[in-house]
Amino acid sequence: MSSSRTRRIRFAASALALATAGALAIPAGTAAAAPADEATGPLLNYVVNTKANHGQVKKAEREITAAGGTVIVSYEQIGVIIARSDKVGFAAGLRHSKTVESVGASRTKGITAGDVESPEPASVAAAAPADGTEPAWANQWDMKQIGVDKAHETTLGSRHVVVGVLDSGIDATHEDLAANVDASLSVSCLDNGKPNTDWKAWQPTTSDHGTHVAGTIAAAHNGKGIEGIAPNVRLAAVKVVDDGGFIYPEYAICGFVWAGEHHFQVTNNSYYIDPWLFNCQNDPDQAAVLTGVRRAVDFSRRGGVLNVAAAGNENYDLAHKTTDTSSPDDTTPVERKIDDNCLSLPTELPGVVVTTSVGVKGQKSFYSSYGLGKATVAAPGGDSRYQLPATPDKNGRVLSTVPGNKYAYMQGTSMASPHAAGVAALLASTHPWAGPDQLRSMLVRQADAQACPSSFDPSGDGAWKATCEGSTADNGFYGGGIINAAKAVQWWRI
Repeated sequence: MSSSRTRRIRFAASALALATAGALAIPAGTAAAAPADEATGPLLNYVVNTKANHGQVKKAEREITAAGGTVIVSYEQIGVIIARSDKVGFAAGLRHSKTVESVGASRTKGITAGDVESPEPASVAAAAPADGTEPAWANQWDMKQIGVDKAHETTLGSRHVVVGVLDSGIDATHEDLAANVDASLSVSCLDNGKPNTDWKAWQPTTSDHGTHVAGTIAAAHNGKGIEGIAPNVRLAAVKVVDDGGFIYPEYAICGFVWAGEHHFQVTNNSYYIDPWLFNCQNDPDQAAVLTGVRRAVDFSRRGGVLNVAAAGNENYDLAHKTTDTSSPDDTTPVERKIDDNCLSLPTELPGVVVTTSVGVKGQKSFYSSYGLGKATVAAPGGDSRYQLPATPDKNGRVLSTVPGNKYAYMQGTSMASPHAAGVAALLASTHPWAGPDQLRSMLVRQADAQACPSSFDPSGDGAWKATCEGSTADNGFYGGGIINAAKAVQWWRI
């Protein structure tokens, strides 16, 4: 698994040309039928966008078949079809159709049958302290930093609130999670974007990342291990990370549609959608992916979902994009010039809460990406290099659950984002009338403002140098400020 956002778990060049110079020109408005002898290439999945109605989707499905493709799943409610083909001219041919608005490959590697967030095992006492706290509460510096202990004097969250964890699955047998994982709302999207509700399908396999995220949000108040920010809310495991550590567009589209259909109040998204760190409008494949994912995210918002995402672990200024050297990450990365029309998905889509990371001292974590007008809020994600707690056993990282009734330390914006999602869940619990826009606004208004530092160069050699722009009330490092759980449950502040 890679080392960025979920690769950043790794999880935040020009695109591969899928059409040959000799591809047949197809008259506009006709189906993109493929001759039997058309050249074949790698088998790829495609995002095909059309109008969101039954007739148009069915027509597009017929054209996909005529062009030598196979329809995997159709999301009529947003006009997005996931298709598959090994025809070299498949996408180029469909782009001549009046039925199809855009089409693009969702990956660059043909289909065949990280450092920042590496876990560190933690030793957890078996018995709860006499004061009634959890055995490892003393090591949860992150919870005390944002006032979770004070928030729990008012509420532990509501069972009516569901947080969808779009990630690598949740260990539903974990002693600190079993009571809160709702199997009836959990799903795997790894069957090329088709929902699979089988229990085994959404359990973690190669990654403990989703289980760690889930514990931060809602580990139970049960005298075992740790305690989450909203330990009485329900969790839905939405598995979007495959065994190679990739989150392809079709997986994420499935996840957001599922969240919208089931009216989750909040989702957490500690990843970027592969294979491109940034998807650019001037590339037809990436543009189609942008459209498909944006439609899915918008659909979830209309279904009442507030989507929270990690800013990324590249120490990248999202407000001033210049180059990308890490994409495509499923084949061979090539350095390419990018600009602000290139977006990290789902992080930079409208309405998404973009979460940057801070360490135990409340300063930007050395790795955290940032950007004025991009960062919404900041939250504890850890910093084991430059912001160490007074006691070494806490190691500057975030302690949470991992599969097998175990606990581990990790760090990354992947760890910051679920803190914001957890506080959003408390807000949804205490303000059940609030929709996603209201929850987002409250999350920002109740954050503790944090001013830009005069300079940021934690290593002293420029390796992690960054420039913070903006005011104390809103800046590129911390957005509207560091989230505050204690304030979030005080209804009179609204």
